[in-house]
Amino acid sequence: MKETRERLALLRGQVREWTADILPYAAELERDPDTVLRMVDLPLLAGAATLQIPAEYAPSCLVIGRERFDLRTALERVVFFEEGARADAGLLLSVPGPDMAGSLVDALGDRPQKDWFYGRLLERPTWTCFAMTESERGSDATSMATSLTPSSDEDCLVLSGGKRFVGNAVRAGIAVVFARMSPGPLGIRAVLVDTATPGFSAEPIPTVGLRGIQLGAITLDAVRVPGEHLLGRHLPAIRQGMWGWLRTFNLWRTVIAAMGVGVAAAAHAYVVEERRTPPRHVQEQLDAMDQRILSVRQLTYRAARAVDADPSDGALACAAKLAAARLADRTAQEALSLLGAGARLDHPRLDKMARDAQGLEFMEGTSNLQRLSVFNDVMRGGGRPHGIAAASGERPVGT
Repeated sequence: MKETRERLALLRGQVREWTADILPYAAELERDPDTVLRMVDLPLLAGAATLQIPAEYAPSCLVIGRERFDLRTALERVVFFEEGARADAGLLLSVPGPDMAGSLVDALGDRPQKDWFYGRLLERPTWTCFAMTESERGSDATSMATSLTPSSDEDCLVLSGGKRFVGNAVRAGIAVVFARMSPGPLGIRAVLVDTATPGFSAEPIPTVGLRGIQLGAITLDAVRVPGEHLLGRHLPAIRQGMWGWLRTFNLWRTVIAAMGVGVAAAAHAYVVEERRTPPRHVQEQLDAMDQRILSVRQLTYRAARAVDADPSDGALACAAKLAAARLADRTAQEALSLLGAGARLDHPRLDKMARDAQGLEFMEGTSNLQRLSVFNDVMRGGGRPHGIAAASGERPVGT
């Protein structure tokens, strides 16, 4: 489907209208992440919970005017998450719905697995989580220690180990868990886990930013998983593990990039509102901030289009995520400096943006990982139609 500027502007306007409902909850959510449990009926959260579900399962999509939206493309998600992050990035990451787990199920799941996964999500608002990172090993899949082994029972697997820094781990009803079945990169697989299964437990990890997502540590004590929950079991060996999660990361790096742009835009707007008649040198700083935000937004939209054209092409997504995480942090810090000493105490909302911005760096791969991916793309020539070398200034759509 050809995306038009006017069409995405409709989506942007609708999400901006919805975010007005969640702003009154921001401070309470910061104190108590479980506040989100009382917010699931608000349009923004309800939309996030159901709009990413494939059309063959979803009862309806979002209709604005004559246009229909289902948040299934990277471009639509970029618009949705940028606008949502302008209001509260932490809340946006704490909503129920398929999120990253759903993207992996789309890539690797067979029909019965999708029926089970999306059926659960449509029964009631359900949180999901994507469990890859491990203590002491980070997200380095080559050193993953969590094991998935056949049990003595027919067609049953046993999951043992632990995961760390998993968003929504404590409140998730379904987890996608990565584990090693055999040595080597092709030995890494993913399984769908009902978190009510004996042996699965999760506890929150204290954080100073993005508190709404309630990062957690998962313990897997001989969790028994039905064999039919092994993702990619119907695919060739080379497409059962890494192939799927790289496509998932490519998509969600554009989403995190959009959130970085949203946080930066919110910090900039906050200072503009607070300093309505700034001296010339402050106005020049604000103008420079605005130009940087526009530049990274252009890169993010270009990256989203590249992923929509080829989900395996993640070079621009890495570049956008790297640039946006740095933009959000720099802009929030600069905004605080423009409001003078004591700004963190006098402007708690801006202080929250600054703390949330620093968390984006560690989502879907750290900045060093993004730099490595971009470097590899450049060394390969970067000449593909949507590659790094093809990136150039372009007015973002829907602004």
